[in-house]
Formats: sequence, C-alpha cells, structure tokens
Amino acid sequence: VQLQASGGGLVQAGGSLRLSCAVSGRTLSTYIMGWFRQAPGKEREFVAALRWSGGSTYYADSVKGRFSISRNNAKNTVYLQMNSLKQEDTAVYYCAARHFQRSAYDYWGQGTLVTVSS
Repeated sequence: VQLQASGGGLVQAGGSLRLSCAVSGRTLSTYIMGWFRQAPGKEREFVAALRWSGGSTYYADSVKGRFSISRNNAKNTVYLQMNSLKQEDTAVYYCAARHFQRSAYDYWGQGTLVTVSS
C-alpha cells in the first residue's frame, strides 16, 4: 500500500484546509484509514480515522466538531477537512492505513506540513 498525502500549507487561525491522501496498491474495503499529526517537540498523536467499508468515523477530542474525515471510493482517496484551525493544530500531518483486524497502522504516507499563524 502506498500513501501520498498532500494539501498542507500556511493558513491563518480560524481558516480552513483540506488534506488529501491518495492510496494505491490495495483494495481498501478491509482497511481503516487514519490521520495523525506530530507537532514540533511532541509525540505523534491520533487525529481521526475512518473505516473504509461502512464509513464509520472516529476523532480525537481536540478536533471534534472542527475536523471531518471522508473518502472518495472512485479516487481511492481519503480527506481531512480542517475548519476553525488553531495555532495548536500546527504539525506535520500523516495519513496511515491498517487492516481492520490489526491494532497497529502498517502503512504511512510521507507527511504534509500544516502551519497555522495568528
């Protein structure tokens, strides 16, 4: 499975960005797609996840109500819509994939930087 993340950039606080993660190399019906982030000097943390089959979604408390994860089946792409961005959302964002029967994410994209300015 290859993951290609894109869409990061510089945005003012209160603004929006949409990240994309294009997936190739595997049928995703049995996979869970996740977004994680790592801020400077901090550990990587979970942001959101989506079960490809059925579309169930999960969010970290810190982003609930502001971020939305979705998918496009035809494009084999998962998105992270980020609204009402805060400076503390500044981080490198990674997309990842795991089989639904596994607890660990096996496949990771290269990361895309999101910088939120005041």
